[in-house]
Amino acid sequence: MPGVKQEWTPESWRDREARHLPEYEDAAALAQAEQTLRSYPPLVFAGEARALKADLAEVAAGDAFLLQGGDCAESFAEFHPNNIRDTFRVILQMAVVLTFAGKMPVVKVGRMAGQFAKPRSSATETIGDVTLPSYFGDNVNGIEFTPETRRNDPERMVRAYSQAAATLNLLRAFAGGGYANLRQVHQWTLDFMGRSPWAERFAQTADRIGEALDFMEACGVDPATVPQLQGTSFYTSHEALLLPYEQALTRQDSLTGDWYDTSAHMVWIGDRTRFEGSAHVEFARGIGNPLGVKCGPSLAPDVLLKLLDELNPAREPGRITLISRFGHDKVEQGLPPLVRAVTREGHPVVWSCDPMHGNVVKSDSGFKTRPFDRILSEVRSVFAVHRAEGTHAGGIHIEMTGQDVTECTGGAVAITDERLGDRYHTHCDPRLNNAQSLELAFLIADMLAGEAEQKGGQRQADAA
Repeated sequence: MPGVKQEWTPESWRDREARHLPEYEDAAALAQAEQTLRSYPPLVFAGEARALKADLAEVAAGDAFLLQGGDCAESFAEFHPNNIRDTFRVILQMAVVLTFAGKMPVVKVGRMAGQFAKPRSSATETIGDVTLPSYFGDNVNGIEFTPETRRNDPERMVRAYSQAAATLNLLRAFAGGGYANLRQVHQWTLDFMGRSPWAERFAQTADRIGEALDFMEACGVDPATVPQLQGTSFYTSHEALLLPYEQALTRQDSLTGDWYDTSAHMVWIGDRTRFEGSAHVEFARGIGNPLGVKCGPSLAPDVLLKLLDELNPAREPGRITLISRFGHDKVEQGLPPLVRAVTREGHPVVWSCDPMHGNVVKSDSGFKTRPFDRILSEVRSVFAVHRAEGTHAGGIHIEMTGQDVTECTGGAVAITDERLGDRYHTHCDPRLNNAQSLELAFLIADMLAGEAEQKGGQRQADAA
C-alpha cells in the first residue's frame, strides 16, 4: 500500500505496547478462537470500505455531512431485530432531516455490528473484598459481578462475530430492500415519537418530501426507477480495541493486494489508545479502511500531526476522520489549536464532533448521565470554532438508540434526574433516546441550513 512503512503485518502490533486489552487465562482457548475467526467469511468487503472512503472524501471537501451513531456498547442480552430496526430507523430520520436542511448528501455510519469492546482504566474491579476482572464488553466477559461471568472468555469473540453478521444482514436488507425508500418516510416515525414536539416537525418535513416526489412524478420522472430514492448506503463502524479479534478478521484484498479489517467498514482509535508507540496505531496504519481518531483535551497539535503522518502519509482524502470530544466547556480552548495545525499542514480530514464523551456527569440519583443542554452546547461550540477558523464541521458522532430509554437528561421530552431510573438500560454509557436524537438532528439542521445560505450568498457575491 503506497506510503505505508515497511514491515507492517496484521500481527506487527504485538511488538508494541497494547493498553486496555483483557488478559486471557487460557492461551490455547484464545488461539483456538482466533483460528476460528480466521476461517470465517469477512463481515464487510474491501470495495465497500473504499466506497465509504470516497464518500468521506466528499465530506472532507465540504460537499457532504457525516452522521455516525449507535450503541455505546452492543450487548448479547439486548440483541433483537426490533432494536436494530428502531436504531436504523432513527438514523434514517436524522439523515433525512439533515439532508433536507443542509442540501447535501449525508453519509450514514452506524456504531453497530461490532461495537462491543470498551476500554477500562483498570484490569480489575473490586467490590467489598472481592476482586474480579473489569467488564470489557460482551465480546470479552459479562457485566454481572460474578466469577463466572467476569472471566475473560475468548469464545465470546466468536459469538460477537455471529451477532455482528446477523446485524449486518438485517441492516443490508433494510438499506436495500425497500424499507429506506423515501416514499416510506412517514412510516419511519416510531409509535412513541408522538410525545415529542419534534415529531410534528418531522411530519411536516415528510410532507414536503412527498410533495417533491409527486412533483418529480408529474414531470415524468418515476421515483420508483431512481435507485437513490429506493434505498440508501449504510456503513458500520466500531472502535478497533480488541486487537486479537480485529487481526483475525484482517484479510488481503484479492483485487488490490491491500489489507483491510473486514470486521467493519470504518474503525477508530480511542482517546486512550492513540499514544506514541501504541499497538492500536500500529495495527491501524496498515489497513486500508477509513480510520477515525478520537481527539480530546490531552492531545497536543504536534502529536496529532505526527499521528496523521503515520496513519495517512499519502494524505488520501477520506482516510482520516478526526472526532473531537472535549466537553462543552473545553471546546473553544482545545479545538482551535488542532484545527489550525491540521489546516497549516494541509491534511485532508473530516472534522466530526463527539459531544457525548466529554459530558458525562453523576446525577443526584446516582446514575451516570449526559445533560442534553451540554451536548447541544458542545455541538454549537464546534460549529462556531470551525466557522471562525474558515473550516467546516463535517459530522456528528453520537451514542444513541432507537429505544425509548431514559439515560440522558433534558431535551424537549424533559427527562428529569428523577426519571433516569425508569428505563436506564445501557451496558456502559448513557445514550440519547429516539426523541432526543431527532431533536439534535433538527438543531444541527438549522445550523447547516444557515451555513448553506451563507455559502449561497457568498457564491452570488463572487459571481457579481
